[in-house]
Amino acid sequence: MISPLLANVYLHYVFDLWAHRWRRREATGNVIIVRYADDIVVGFEHEADARRFLEAMRERFEAFALSVHPDKTRLIEFGRHAAADRERRGLGKPETFDFLGFTFICGRSRAGKFLVKRKTRRDRMRAKLQAIKQELRQRMHQPIPDQGRWLGQVVKGYFNYHAVPTNSQALVTFRFFVTELWRRTLRRRSQKDSMTWTRMTRLANDWLPKPRVLHPWPQLRFAVKHPR
Repeated sequence: MISPLLANVYLHYVFDLWAHRWRRREATGNVIIVRYADDIVVGFEHEADARRFLEAMRERFEAFALSVHPDKTRLIEFGRHAAADRERRGLGKPETFDFLGFTFICGRSRAGKFLVKRKTRRDRMRAKLQAIKQELRQRMHQPIPDQGRWLGQVVKGYFNYHAVPTNSQALVTFRFFVTELWRRTLRRRSQKDSMTWTRMTRLANDWLPKPRVLHPWPQLRFAVKHPR
């Protein structure tokens, strides 16, 4: 089995260099290429470019004994004009796509301007909550402060990645379910069943970080500043 590091180097030569060369020589409009490990998203200004690139990429991969994933590889209409164009043709809302743990959605800001929204993938959140549930069973009889410190670190780590703009509701939901899993664990270890939601809320406020956006908006993150 090839290591992730070697796979990344391999794809740099098989895909990255080739894709940037294709963009310079073949594209008739703007092209955006993002790759993380073997997950790739490519955005095109023109649909014809997208179709030609997909076909060329398949041929490129086959030449190096690779193939695109048959279920995950697809062309979708996405972007600033996608909603209006699809509505004019009598189609539904623009499709979404998943990338690096988020679902990307064509949306609008409160001012009515186009906005790419990122939401935590539901399946990824469920998997994380299931892992927390299993670990809490192992920690059931630990003192509450020990459980609280551990859960606080777990929630903090989750927020450090997922606390992006437009994803606030997913943060609130995740913290709520972590609190509920903790409450169920504490109720199981005590026959008195005195863990009311009011008391549980106080415990959560003592040990779990509050949900808040930690990452800047893309236009701020990519803004270049220089003292001159």
